[in-house]
Amino acid sequence: MMQTKPFMQTKFPLLLACVVSIFLIACSDKKGTSAEQNSPKPSLVTVTQVKDQTLEITEESIGTLESLTDPVVAAEVAARVIKVHVSPGEPVKKGQLIATLDATDFGLQRNEAQTEVARIQALLANQDKIVARNQALVDRKFISQITVDNDIALRNSLKQQLEGAKARVGTINHTNSKTKIFAPTSGVVETKLADTGDFVKVGDPIVQIISKRRLRAHLPFPEQIAAKLKPGLKVRLTTPTTDEVFNTVIRELKPMIAADSRTVDVIADVFDTTGWQPGASVTGSVILGERDTAMMVPEQSVILRPAGEVVYVVRHDKAYQAIVKTGLRKDGMIEITEGVKPNDIVVVDGAGFLTDNTPVKVNEAPSTQKKP
Repeated sequence: MMQTKPFMQTKFPLLLACVVSIFLIACSDKKGTSAEQNSPKPSLVTVTQVKDQTLEITEESIGTLESLTDPVVAAEVAARVIKVHVSPGEPVKKGQLIATLDATDFGLQRNEAQTEVARIQALLANQDKIVARNQALVDRKFISQITVDNDIALRNSLKQQLEGAKARVGTINHTNSKTKIFAPTSGVVETKLADTGDFVKVGDPIVQIISKRRLRAHLPFPEQIAAKLKPGLKVRLTTPTTDEVFNTVIRELKPMIAADSRTVDVIADVFDTTGWQPGASVTGSVILGERDTAMMVPEQSVILRPAGEVVYVVRHDKAYQAIVKTGLRKDGMIEITEGVKPNDIVVVDGAGFLTDNTPVKVNEAPSTQKKP
């Protein structure tokens, strides 16, 4: 008994010290793990750099296209339609035969007029002989000069009648030519307004032709910017029927503001284009000027917060809120006039989930370059 007591007294403090040490280590590990779990994880974002670039100052409007050449071909004589040679949607060329009218009546009138010409010519030939014979008798003193003068007057009258008869033949031939109707311009047949067997009077429509060679764009702009618009400004036109972009200038502005829409009608012409259709919509961008330097960022970088419009600038793996003022918008980009500096790195994707002083992790875009 005397030997075991010192042993127990020696071992017990050591055992107690070990237990306390283990407890302290366990508590320390628990606190470290809890602190790591409670710390916020970095948000995954994409970023871009604010750069100065040239910015066009434009005003945009959606209008309509009309054809400058859309004649309605009408009958110039009263007659029955023998045949219409074209159909709606069919392309035609200038001078192409598009309709034929009945020319029977005009043929009969021409025959009658030509007979009258022949009759007068026969009378005139005989009168020439009478004048020559009587003049010889006057020279021999057989008859008086008055008789010859009367014969000459009659001959002159016959000449005038002959000219009138020939003119009538020419008129009938000209009228007869109008029974064949030709296209006055190249284009496409829009509507057929008469058909075989119809009787048409002078001025009755037969077909309408739409030409695509010369089109006119009508672009309505708000009255507030009317003072900025003037003839000669550059206009960039696009239409849904083609991918072609047509560059032109403002031809004129209608002098009056439209009372129903409070807009000013801006007119620009389109020439010799393929795929552009009369009646289609057209988008026009009028170029008012250009800024040599403008700080531009993607539109999704600008977030609306209670403080106003903000962007998040990334520095040292943290996103800091910057209140900004914005300007023009163009092609998915927005101009920043105040609040950032060129070459600042701003958040693009993920900006809507951030707050000030938030840890972030930049998502690097995968490289598109191929390894050699």
